[in-house]
Amino acid sequence: MITSIIGGILIGALGGAPYQISGAKAVTSVVLIVLVNRYGLEGMWFATLFSGLLMLIIGLMHLGRFIAFIPAPVIRGFTLGIALIIMIRQADNFLGIKTPTTETAAQKLIGYFDSGLTPNIHAIIIGFVVMGIMILWPKKWNVYFPSSLFGLIVAALLNWTLGWSAATIDSIPRTLILEQHLNLTSIPWDNLSDFIAPALTLTALGSIEAFLCGAAGSNMTGTRLQVNQQLIAQGLGNIALPFFGAIPTTSAMIRTKVAIQAGAQTRLVSIIHALILLAVMFLFAPLIEKIPLAALAGLLMVVAFRTNEWEAIKRIFSKRFKTDMIAFTIAMLATVVLNLTDAILIGTFLAGAVFLNKIASIDINVQDVDIKRLKQRGIKTAGKCGHVRVAFLTGPLFFAATGQFDEAFANLTDTHALILSMRGVPLIDTEGLEEIHRLYDKLQKQGGTLMFAGLHDNARAMMERDGLIEIIGEGNFFWSSDQAIVEAEKRGCQFCESEKLQKTKVMS
Repeated sequence: MITSIIGGILIGALGGAPYQISGAKAVTSVVLIVLVNRYGLEGMWFATLFSGLLMLIIGLMHLGRFIAFIPAPVIRGFTLGIALIIMIRQADNFLGIKTPTTETAAQKLIGYFDSGLTPNIHAIIIGFVVMGIMILWPKKWNVYFPSSLFGLIVAALLNWTLGWSAATIDSIPRTLILEQHLNLTSIPWDNLSDFIAPALTLTALGSIEAFLCGAAGSNMTGTRLQVNQQLIAQGLGNIALPFFGAIPTTSAMIRTKVAIQAGAQTRLVSIIHALILLAVMFLFAPLIEKIPLAALAGLLMVVAFRTNEWEAIKRIFSKRFKTDMIAFTIAMLATVVLNLTDAILIGTFLAGAVFLNKIASIDINVQDVDIKRLKQRGIKTAGKCGHVRVAFLTGPLFFAATGQFDEAFANLTDTHALILSMRGVPLIDTEGLEEIHRLYDKLQKQGGTLMFAGLHDNARAMMERDGLIEIIGEGNFFWSSDQAIVEAEKRGCQFCESEKLQKTKVMS
């Protein structure tokens, strides 16, 4: 409650979009449970503070755009994994039981099969009632009254009027600053390194949530999210919240979507949302305390299920996009089986691997000169030399593509001029430059010439810095491959001369 009130006002006023609502998110609880178990509440608050500082720095340095570099299949895998974690973590409340706390959702799930459990039938019924109401509630009715709120009211009335034994919410404090909160003197300076990974995880989760929520809101309103401004606002919010005794805050996609559907247009929506929560805390707390935990579990399970982009996931698997399928599955399994910190690290590595896999491929098509085609285009050429070849390159020429480059020119013989058409090459790195050096030396030894056509400005700049243009000669660089072909034929070809001598000998 405090997180959503303070975060809603502060981030709503400073955030990167007028429709964005922030608050406490169930996804962060996965990390917070581990932190509290290991280091107590002070550990959780310090990780939140550390995370806020990181978000603030990322926003101030305008690095928010790098969040968009995480491939969609990886994000969708995380989202489904987190939804499964929420469902598994809520199973205790849904069943009305209490099982030992574990660091991973997989351990928690296995625990249900290891020990004899006695579920509370009243809790299960209440959980299913809330889920049923949310699923069957007509969408058009949500404009007037949200299904989730109606479900909680029905659940509370059932539990109270029938005298059922389902556990309810504990007492809600009527204060914005809890008795237990972070003090600068309580920061665990001796083991700061223990909080780096959790803080990075909270930062990654908060940043991804901001990006996803902004993308959804942008699609619905046409107003683009300013990611860096949003991260600055979230950073300031997470720096402040531990001193109130609250937990981390981030963008809340469900609340944002509901607000937009209800007509939200300005930043006041987030502030009014927070003020209503404030009123609820002080005026309606006795009623909220009557809500069964099983009802909240049912609500969270439905919300967790709905946060997934099921159509996009279905398309990945139905169309058999193998790379996306593997990335999605690994991200999802890592999130459930490992702790979320490890899953984030694996996901980050996976994102880089997917990115490299998609851009590393360079297509090289080596062709002999088509004289008829040139003449049809009005290009004058004698067409007597059959040792001029053109290689059309498409893709970046960098370290991951050097193997393909080597293979393409491995059997290059009897070549008077090899023309590299580079119009489809957006960049070259130092490994790519070395490959060109080797190819140039190979042709020189065979008595051939290396020419270039359609070179990009950034590729040319790299070759100039390396001294390649000076070595190869400015006269071997052309605007188009057609110009290079005409020039190559003007120069004497030792292979053509050798063939002429052979014919003369045979005739004599």
